[in-house]
Amino acid sequence: MTERPVLYLVVCAAGPAEHIDELVDLLLADGWRVCMIVSPTAATWLDRAALQDKTGYLVRVEWRMPRDPEPHPPADVVLAAPVTFNTVTKWALGINDTLALGVLNESLGAGLPIMAFPHTKAELAAHLAYAGHLAVLRAAGVVVADGKPLESVNGPGRWNVVIDALRAARPA
Repeated sequence: MTERPVLYLVVCAAGPAEHIDELVDLLLADGWRVCMIVSPTAATWLDRAALQDKTGYLVRVEWRMPRDPEPHPPADVVLAAPVTFNTVTKWALGINDTLALGVLNESLGAGLPIMAFPHTKAELAAHLAYAGHLAVLRAAGVVVADGKPLESVNGPGRWNVVIDALRAARPA
C-alpha cells in the first residue's frame, strides 16, 4: 500500500480561516495527509490542539530550532488558503519573516506544486502593486485562483473550489 500524499496547508488570517476545520475534513476525506502551517495572527483564531488531533501533525506557527527534527514529512503539494494581501505581497517579494512565508518561499524554490486562494478586501486588491505581485507568483508557477473564491456567503461550499482544483491537478 502506498502512503497518502502530504499536503502542506498554509493558512493566513482572513475570514475563511475561521472555518478551516471544514477544509481539513474534506482534505482528509480526499486522501491527503494534512500538515498545517499558520500565520501568527491566524494561530490566535484557531483551535490548534483540535486541528492537531484531527490531522495527527503539529500545527506550526514558529520556526523550529536548528537541532530540532522537522515535525512534518516532506510535502507533495502546498496549498495556501486563505492567503491574504500581506502574504501575497511579501511572498512575491521573497520576504521570509514568518514560518508561513518561509514555507511558501522554500516550496517555490523547491519547485513544488503550489495553489493559492486569495481572500483580500476589494480596497487592497485594487492596490497598484497587488496585480503585479499575483503575476510574479503565477510566473513562478503558482496556481493562483482568480477573484475572491472563498466568500463566506458560500458556507461550507466555499471549499469546493479548492477541492476541485486539487483533484484536477492530482496525478492519477
